[in-house]
Parts: sequence; structure tokens; C-alpha cells
Amino acid sequence: MSTGAPREQKKVLMRLPITLSEIAPRVATGAFILNSGLGKRDVDEATAAGLHGFASGTYPFLAKVPPATFAKALSTAEIAVGAALLTPLVPTAVAGAALTAFSAGLVGLYLRTPGMTKPGASVAPTQEGLTVSKDVWLLGIGIGLLTRGLVDRPDRTATRPAGRTAHRVSAKGARKVAAADRKAHKASAKAGLAAGAVTARARERSHR
Repeated sequence: MSTGAPREQKKVLMRLPITLSEIAPRVATGAFILNSGLGKRDVDEATAAGLHGFASGTYPFLAKVPPATFAKALSTAEIAVGAALLTPLVPTAVAGAALTAFSAGLVGLYLRTPGMTKPGASVAPTQEGLTVSKDVWLLGIGIGLLTRGLVDRPDRTATRPAGRTAHRVSAKGARKVAAADRKAHKASAKAGLAAGAVTARARERSHR
């Protein structure tokens, strides 16, 4: 049975700016956010007004933005973030940064909106804030992907040039040893010829 196809697939994955361990969290979060963004593309005025009122209550600068415009902008942002996570050619650090920024806004919305958390200094959600509080898992995955892309990846990729350099140094060393051996062999051969010539001359003299 031929193993050519799996090897080719493995080579393709090695060339992509992601690793196998990053595929699952990127697909899960990307599909979730992309679906949410697509669902907001053609919302009615009432839904747009509800989204806008909820966000502008926490972020006052959004009050100047028309509800329809805000809904379209939110839809576009979610589609962009979801597509970035689902596209293997987008580096994990970039996709993780986009997810972290997006989810941080959602978590901020949860923490700053009255009635979302229980009274006091608690960050525990109320019944109304339970749905929004679940977005914290997006923030956790985003930070994890960002860390993976910025911190872990250089250590992993840095070993490849080092390995190639070590291989080249070893090859050069082997070539030098072989060259030295050839020179020693030639020198030994020349010494043998010289010794033979001296011996022959000594014999000729003795016969005379």
C-alpha cells in the first residue's frame, strides 16, 4: 500500500504556518464566530437597535453610530475574525491576536454592563449575564493561540536551522577528514617509493 499521499499531506502541513495542535481550537472558534457574523448580515431594525443599545450602554462612543451601521460593522468584524481563524495560511499569532482583541471587547461588555454580574466585587454571572459570560472561553483560546504563535513557535522553528547547520558542519568535517586521509595516503606512498629507491641504490653499490 502506497504511503505517498500521507507523506505529501504531512509535508503540506509542515509548510503551513500552523501546527496540528492548533487546528482544533482554530476551527471550533472560527466556525462559531463566522456563523454568528453571517447571522447578523441582514438583521431587522429591531434586532439592530437591540444590539446597538446593549453595546452603547457599555461603550458610550458607540451611541453616535447608527444601529444599522453598527450591526453591519459587527457582522463584518465577526466574519473577518472567523475567516482568519479558519484559514490555514493565516499565522496563528495573527489569528490569535484578532480573536483576543474581539473576545476582550465581549468580556469587557459583560463586566461593565449592570446586571450581568452578581452584586459586590464578584465576577460571577447572574442569570441574565450567563450567556455573555460564556465568551470568556473565546478570550482564553485567543490568548492561548497568541502565546503559541509568539512564544512557542520561534523555539520550535529555531531548531531547524541549527539542525541543518550541524549537518553541514558534520559534512564539512567528514570531507576534511577524507581529504587529510588522501594526503596521508599519498605521502605514505611517496615515502615508500623513496625508501625503495634508496634500498635499490644501496644494493647496486654493494654489488660493485
